[in-house]
Amino acid sequence: MPATIALFDIDGTLLRAGGAGRRALERAVGEALGGREEVSLASVEFAGRTDPWIVRSAFTQYGVTPEDSLVDEVLRRYVSHLPEQLALAEAFEVLPGVTALLGVLFERDDVVLGLGTGNTETAAYAKLARGQLDAFFSFGGFGSDHSERPRVLRAGLERGLRKVQGSTEVRAVVIGDTPHDIGAARAIGAPCVAVSTGSFDADTLRAAGAEAVVETLEAPEVLAAFD
Repeated sequence: MPATIALFDIDGTLLRAGGAGRRALERAVGEALGGREEVSLASVEFAGRTDPWIVRSAFTQYGVTPEDSLVDEVLRRYVSHLPEQLALAEAFEVLPGVTALLGVLFERDDVVLGLGTGNTETAAYAKLARGQLDAFFSFGGFGSDHSERPRVLRAGLERGLRKVQGSTEVRAVVIGDTPHDIGAARAIGAPCVAVSTGSFDADTLRAAGAEAVVETLEAPEVLAAFD
């Protein structure tokens, strides 16, 4: 039987974390810089980036060499602060159509649901749990695998392939909200359904080469990508 591996981005695609990730990371970076309380990452690009890339950019902003050990330390601090910030995030929301779409795809025998996200694995599941979406996903590619987005998707694809062993034909579909998702999908030979619920508008996503661009994941074109 043919099978489709779905690789979903999280932030801006499935949910908005209400600033919880940025606040947790600012706190973690501040601690790593000796307890600085005035740390601001407002100028650091988060959308479509991996957590290790974001941490390295944060240290560069403060004139600190981002050694691997320091990045790892900050990521450990970050995931320890994230649950509290998620619980406090009044603006947290699961985006329109997400729960219904995942429910439909989860029940299909020809689709396996995975993640392709710049979040570390721990951070990814913390955010998903806050929105009661974690049970839909049993594998993925994460920022804790690689700092480069194409390699994140490649890791997710390889794990997905192990889930569909025995299938006569396998393809992947990437669902994301940034040009980084689209470029990474192209790098692994997969089409990308791009949704404009994140930081980029439909024209930008279309220009980046998405095979389909939708306003929300309620759009019929999303399910059509799995036919």
